[in-house]
Amino acid sequence: MAVFHRLQAVDERYDELTRLLSDPSVIQDVDKLRQYSKEQSDLEDTVNTYRELKRVDEELTTSREMLGEKLDDEMRELVKAEIVQLSDQKERLEKELMVLLLPKDKNDDKNVIVEIRGAAGGDEAALFASELFRMYGRFAERKGWRVDVIEVNETGIGGLKEAVFSVQGKGAYSLLKYESGAHRVQRVPATESGGRIHTSTATVAVLPEVEEVEVEIHEKDLRIDTFCSTGPGGQSVNTTQSAVRITHLPTGIVVSCQDEKSQLKNRDKAMRVLRARVYEKFQQEQQQEYDEQRKSAVGTGDRSERIRTYNFPQSRVTDHRVGLTLHRLDSIMEGDLEEIINALVTSAQAEKLQSPELVP
Repeated sequence: MAVFHRLQAVDERYDELTRLLSDPSVIQDVDKLRQYSKEQSDLEDTVNTYRELKRVDEELTTSREMLGEKLDDEMRELVKAEIVQLSDQKERLEKELMVLLLPKDKNDDKNVIVEIRGAAGGDEAALFASELFRMYGRFAERKGWRVDVIEVNETGIGGLKEAVFSVQGKGAYSLLKYESGAHRVQRVPATESGGRIHTSTATVAVLPEVEEVEVEIHEKDLRIDTFCSTGPGGQSVNTTQSAVRITHLPTGIVVSCQDEKSQLKNRDKAMRVLRARVYEKFQQEQQQEYDEQRKSAVGTGDRSERIRTYNFPQSRVTDHRVGLTLHRLDSIMEGDLEEIINALVTSAQAEKLQSPELVP
């Protein structure tokens, strides 16, 4: 009954928001208009599913009442078949509503900052980091998201020591947050003459991109250094101090950016990464105790945790958190991550549903 009352309240709030959004005083107030529009958009899926459930439930009641009436055999069989169909539909809608009512991650709608680094394995790890960078770029293309490179530190053989980039698009964090962790690759390196399989790793960190109002960073807490860019960039490289390094003194977090020729643009990009890292640090400190008690199916989020293995000789990708193995490594490296990520989302939802305190 508590769930029913919650749904009824959500339904009534949705109608109230519809009235508010047509109120001239709200239309003239940009902040209120934005706030109410977002709130209504957030409720829309739940309200539509709830209303569909009510419709199905009414039809089911009517069909069951019909069985008590005098019907010929053919009509009785039709009604019974309809009851089975409606019952299945009702069960599906109830499950969907339970998921929709689960507590939302407040960061799910945010853009993200992604950091990829070669870890154990030297040159081979750096090469794999480069391939992961490309994989996420392809995945972003599939989703219609925008990728903005912030910092790339290349090796001499086409690998990446480090890549930092933002992904901007609806629901970017809600899907990419499951990519944080250690990614392991197993294959024969091009430099291996004996044909032996080597194991290397690259780490991925996915941080929600935050607005200035969400994390307070004082100018007096920053040390800003400028230096000459060292990567591609034309004639201005090594002649103008366009690259920027920002140190957040209270936390010791350091961010650098030299992707743009403009020092101002590099500073803006570096500040976006800095805000995300400071926000993540504060969030981890605040929620450390809770996270220990309520580990989700996707693990602790520790960057050193092995989450996935990419086995090239067997064209196999295994996500260790959900025990999913797929034998189509080529398409996955081209950004076809939907099946893996959907499995992680489903697993996380299932675990939440098993926790009574998390269900309204």
